[in-house]
Amino acid sequence: MMNFLFDLLVNLLKVKRGICIFFTVTLLNSLTITLKLNAFNPFDNTITGVDANNIPITIKLDDIVSIKFAIGPCQSCKTLAYVTNESSDNVTVIDTTTNAPLTTIPVGDRPAQVAITPNGTRAYITNVDSNNVTVINTATNTPLTTIPVGVAPFGVAITPDGTRAYIANTNSSNVTVIDTTTNAPLTTIPTGILPIQVAITPDGTRAYVTNVGGSITVINTATNTPLTTIPVGVGATGIAITPDGTRAYITNQFTNIVTVINTIANTILTTIPVGLTPFGVAVTPDGTRAYIVNVNGNSVTVINTATNTPLTIIPVGNRPVQVAITPDGTRAYITNFDNNNVTVINTSTNTPLTTIPVGVGPNGIAIGTIC
Repeated sequence: MMNFLFDLLVNLLKVKRGICIFFTVTLLNSLTITLKLNAFNPFDNTITGVDANNIPITIKLDDIVSIKFAIGPCQSCKTLAYVTNESSDNVTVIDTTTNAPLTTIPVGDRPAQVAITPNGTRAYITNVDSNNVTVINTATNTPLTTIPVGVAPFGVAITPDGTRAYIANTNSSNVTVIDTTTNAPLTTIPTGILPIQVAITPDGTRAYVTNVGGSITVINTATNTPLTTIPVGVGATGIAITPDGTRAYITNQFTNIVTVINTIANTILTTIPVGLTPFGVAVTPDGTRAYIVNVNGNSVTVINTATNTPLTIIPVGNRPVQVAITPDGTRAYITNFDNNNVTVINTSTNTPLTTIPVGVGPNGIAIGTIC
């Protein structure tokens, strides 16, 4: 303990503005972790740091075999929202701390959806009329490359380990799987009619694809083959999976309902009435609520996921399309296609906080921690 405190004190004396302490620990289970130091608690003998994704990790000193300290430049992490502007062929980047646009990035023709890798280093944008995907370097907010996929790519999702991106090609009735290391297509997987959105389970073992033609295609991501098909009615569009991976929430734009699927049995649990033309959907990080975007209702329906009943309806802009929620769950961001802006909702009060101007025809949105 004395050696630990001495080393910590020596490094604390070296710290200046913009310089942080990093520590590398080897644990009793032989795992080695490097973290940026946040705090040391002498009362319960714990040390807390944050990893590359800014997630706090607390370690007991009794579990540490060895520890080394170092100083270096602090990483400046930001929570950024990436918005695809369908009619201006670009992406607006928003700083969610200030709720101000930072920059715009040119992409392909009619960008639709966006997904950010778990480590925050890349954003993948589907370009419907270019039949390709633009990859953005989030450190510089510049395009890295484009990847050819199927016809009219729309939905995109990335596996939890960040190694693959799944692209729903609406007019090809298939999904393209991209290797995110090489940014090259790996394979294509057949789906139902008009696949439009993709969601991947938290354990990364399955991908769920909504087919507007009336079904959900479930894909085994280990073999990249279809496992089963779940009929849900014509008009299936948006999809989000709960953090525990047990349920999927699917919007049906033609019948104004949300279908809830048990992902263990791949069966329908219930349906929930919502607003007019539900499209986008997102579930809060704690899994307690689902936010449903009603395109022709100009509103968002909030669902209590414990009871699967609507809690409230929140007015937003004209023709809202998609929704994304911040990693801490405190705010929801909704794209308003006809207003060329984004509505920010306080999820504690479920009231609008502000609107943010973006490009022309905002459609997709994704939020990630960028360091």
